[in-house]
Amino acid sequence: MVIGQAERFVQEELGTDRSGHDWWHIHRVRNMALRLARQEQADLLVCELAALLHDIADEKLNASKEAGLNKVSVWLQRHVSDEDVIHKIMSIISTMSYNGGKNPPMTTLEGEIVQDADRLDAIGAIGIARTFAYGGSKGRSMHEPERDFSNMDYRSEGNTSIHHFYEKLLKLKDLMNTDYARQLAESRHAFMQQYLDQFYQEWDAADKDA
Repeated sequence: MVIGQAERFVQEELGTDRSGHDWWHIHRVRNMALRLARQEQADLLVCELAALLHDIADEKLNASKEAGLNKVSVWLQRHVSDEDVIHKIMSIISTMSYNGGKNPPMTTLEGEIVQDADRLDAIGAIGIARTFAYGGSKGRSMHEPERDFSNMDYRSEGNTSIHHFYEKLLKLKDLMNTDYARQLAESRHAFMQQYLDQFYQEWDAADKDA
C-alpha cells in the first residue's frame, strides 16, 4: 500500500517536470533499483521507496537541499511506521546526489544500489536525451566549442549540454558501486562516446573532401 501512496505522491510532485526528472525517470530508476536489489539480495522495500522518492528532495527542484529533504521526511513520517526504514531512506536520499563527485560514499548496500540505478539513467541513450531536456529547460546552449570551461563550477547555468558530458556523464561508469551496475554501464558509456564522435563530425557541416 505504501508503494502506491509513494507513486501517487511522486506523480503529483513531478508529473509536469520537463527537465528530465519526471515520473518516467523515477519509474525507470525504481525498476533498475529493484533489478539490482534482486541481484545483490538487498532490502527491496528500502530500495524501492528510496528510488521513488529520491528526486522529491533534489535541490535542483527545491528552494534548497534542506527544503527538499524536509518534504521527504514529512511524507515518510506520515506513511511509514518503521523508524529504521525511514532512517535508511533519508540517509540514502541525502547523500546520493552526484554533487560534482563531492558527496561521501554510500554506507549501505541499498544506498549503493539506488545511487547506481539513478546514475545508470543518466548515461546511455536516455542519459543523452535527459541532458538536452535539462539544458533546454534551463536555457543552456547546446555547444560552444570556443569557450573555456576549466574554471566553471559544476551546475553553473553557463555550462552547455555538451560540456555536461565531460563534467559528469563520462565519469559515471567508473563510479558505479555494484558489479552488476558496472556491467550495465559499459554499453551505455560506449554509446555516449559514439554519440559524441558523431556529434563532432556533424557540427561544422563542412565537406572534408573539399
